[in-house]
Amino acid sequence: MSLQLWTYLVVGATFALYIGIAVWARAGSTSDFYVAGGGVHPVTNGMATAADWMSAASFISMAGLISNMGYGGAVFLMGWTGGYVLLACLLAPYLRKFGKFTVPEFIGDRYYSQTARNVGVICLLVASITYIIGQMTGVGVTFSRFLGVSSETGIYIGQAIVFAYAVFGGMKGITYTQVAQYIVLILAYLVPALFISLALTGNVLPQLGLGSNLAGTDVALLAKLDQVLNDLGFGAYTTSVAGSKLNMFFYTVSLMIGTAGLPHVIVRFFTVPKVADARASAGWALVFIALLYTTAPAVGAMARLNLIGTVNTAVGVEPDPAGGVRVNADKVKANADLLAPEAALPYEQRPEWFKRWEKTGLLKFEDKNGDGRIQFYNDKTKNEAIKAKAEAAGLKGNELTVNADIIVLANPEIALLPNWVIALVAAGGLAAALSTAAGLLMAISSAISHDLIKGAINPNISEKNELLAGKIAMVFAIIVSGYLGLNPPGFAAGTVALAFGIAASTIFPALMMGIFSKKVTGSGAVAGMLAGLFVTLFYVFAHKGIFFVKGTEYLDLIGGANSFFGITPEAFGTVGAIVNFIVAFAVSAVSKPVPAHIQDLVESVRVPKGAGAAVGH
Repeated sequence: MSLQLWTYLVVGATFALYIGIAVWARAGSTSDFYVAGGGVHPVTNGMATAADWMSAASFISMAGLISNMGYGGAVFLMGWTGGYVLLACLLAPYLRKFGKFTVPEFIGDRYYSQTARNVGVICLLVASITYIIGQMTGVGVTFSRFLGVSSETGIYIGQAIVFAYAVFGGMKGITYTQVAQYIVLILAYLVPALFISLALTGNVLPQLGLGSNLAGTDVALLAKLDQVLNDLGFGAYTTSVAGSKLNMFFYTVSLMIGTAGLPHVIVRFFTVPKVADARASAGWALVFIALLYTTAPAVGAMARLNLIGTVNTAVGVEPDPAGGVRVNADKVKANADLLAPEAALPYEQRPEWFKRWEKTGLLKFEDKNGDGRIQFYNDKTKNEAIKAKAEAAGLKGNELTVNADIIVLANPEIALLPNWVIALVAAGGLAAALSTAAGLLMAISSAISHDLIKGAINPNISEKNELLAGKIAMVFAIIVSGYLGLNPPGFAAGTVALAFGIAASTIFPALMMGIFSKKVTGSGAVAGMLAGLFVTLFYVFAHKGIFFVKGTEYLDLIGGANSFFGITPEAFGTVGAIVNFIVAFAVSAVSKPVPAHIQDLVESVRVPKGAGAAVGH
């Protein structure tokens, strides 16, 4: 059966499953729509949370980023996983005990301020909308490659599928659909990883294969990858760090606290019956998330070796005519000259996967020296010996441009895996993007209908009309997200980082101070959120060129690129969070004290019922 037919069958079957679940689990009340009636089992909620958590960024981009960055890519593993631990331990149980539908509702009640609630809504909307652009883009890329349609058509189809199960099903439909999407995406991620690990190392578990020797040799996979990348001028895979160690630390923290502050995951903990269930579902979600996150480093390393081996015949990892990849032990041990012109694969002999991905524009070849071969190396290396060697070999620069987002999606094709595995990966990529898109749309919808319309505009709105408003808001959010996916803003490359930065600098500090401090006032919280939002947007937008100051270079506004101690805009959410905390406490110190009933509320949320009773406190 052809790859195209397999893809249509597998993707079509998963879409039919999602819609069928939505029809079965459609929402009939505001409780169903916002929090799935509050009766989701912890294991089910853990699986749905994992699907909500693992977006297109986790499924499609993370292994690609690790593959390109090497050791430095650990910021994503540490940041996103650490963020979940922060959320599970420091936020989720307390917010569930508070018992409200949304994050802005907690902020408004805790800080006894409608203004604080409205600022929370604004921060939530900006973070969620910027984050959803990446999901819709992932949907478009996956459709355009695997279903033979344009990325625009793919986004339209994705909008229709999300509409079918999110608008009618609400959180109840989204929850059970996300369970199915988790099963699809984790199988799609693990199955090709198992195949490739077995072929390269003889070890079926990729987590163990990453630390093993290449099959039939005494050469470690990571040692070979280090040697290959060093020879091509990229730097050792196991030690490479992008930027300074300070920036790496700030980047990791920004991802951690930004992840913990993303509202579409926080709201998942409102869907379980009890606080104990919130803790249990957090534990289950960590188990389900770990299956993918512990596999990603192996996928990234093996994909990088496979990719280079495909276009450079001297590497020793090559396609097997019988199917899959194989290790050529003699070539692995030979340590041949990887920059020799004859080592590069002739363009006319490029494999079928290469031709298919060229059509997407995410893989590009430019024959700079006119020899008809694919020279892939780092022509921007600072290693003068590599530069001299390349020049002596007649190379005129790197000729292959590889977008990091294709690594996971193309990996099964590079390894010549069966068509059904490739089709499964397509379905997994779509499941990851759609599951998170649905969660984000739910957060946007509830913020508009519950926090703005019911909370500020019409407090007396009936449940029926509030439910209708929620569905209309969902439709509006789907249209806006689709439009942004079709027409991404000029700073689209930084939208995901911007989403994490906004959540890190606004929502996370507000929640932490709201739970663990009885001294932060409403005016302090508002001032802190606005200060954190402003400094983060200012720094990021200055780098992305969004300011329109006549006669002024954008970066001049902040003293040059990465001018604040070498911190990149992707890592600046940490600075924004620090500013938020400082401003909030400073303003609170000169404000009227927090009312006694609010202090009692904080105490009741944080301290277990009956605590201290045995000792008379």
